[in-house]
Amino acid sequence: MSVLRNIVILTGAGVSAESGIDTFRDGGGLWEQHRVEDVATPEAFERDPDLVLRFYDMRREAIQTKAPNAAHHALARLDREWEGDLLIVTQNIDDLHERAGASRVLHMHGEHLNAWCTACDVRSRWTGTLIDRPACPECGKAALRPDVVWFGEMPYHMDAIYDALREADLFVSIGTSGAVYPAAGFVRNARDLGAATLELNLEPSQGTGWFDEARHGPATEVVPAWVEEILRP
Repeated sequence: MSVLRNIVILTGAGVSAESGIDTFRDGGGLWEQHRVEDVATPEAFERDPDLVLRFYDMRREAIQTKAPNAAHHALARLDREWEGDLLIVTQNIDDLHERAGASRVLHMHGEHLNAWCTACDVRSRWTGTLIDRPACPECGKAALRPDVVWFGEMPYHMDAIYDALREADLFVSIGTSGAVYPAAGFVRNARDLGAATLELNLEPSQGTGWFDEARHGPATEVVPAWVEEILRP
């Protein structure tokens, strides 16, 4: 570990679950009692925009009541103290990494606390509701939608993520199912380029077999322990 310089970390819903933020799907394929097809696709927004906006308004409000947990704080510590390159790529649309103090973060699936104007393509910080069709702060048009990547849309920052994977000495996946692409393929990208790979997850993921090492347990336990280990002189 002492020779490592460049680390890429992928985080998923399992990092925020212990803060009280629901994971994306439960065993029945539902997301907070909604079918994914009804709230997380462009077609759903076109078909029933009020349902989609109400759903994200509730989640946006709920996220602001949650707090970072020990896993977020451990990764923020790593971000502060790691002298090499480090990038936290998160599939999560909450802001708990940032509230814990991490700064080297990319949100590949967007951010709940942003609104995207489809008229002028500007993203604005947004903590209120969208159901009443407020005007865009930039252009004044009522064309705001959640700044969230839905199924069928291209994730954000992919060029920057693949650039970081090409330079990584270590790729770490934390709290992810290994089922959602393209993120589920990052471990293979990293391995093909010679990086060491580590999974930290509550239980084996669908991609566990691709990792050089896997450690399983609650994120609030395994992540701080790993960060302590990697920062130890």
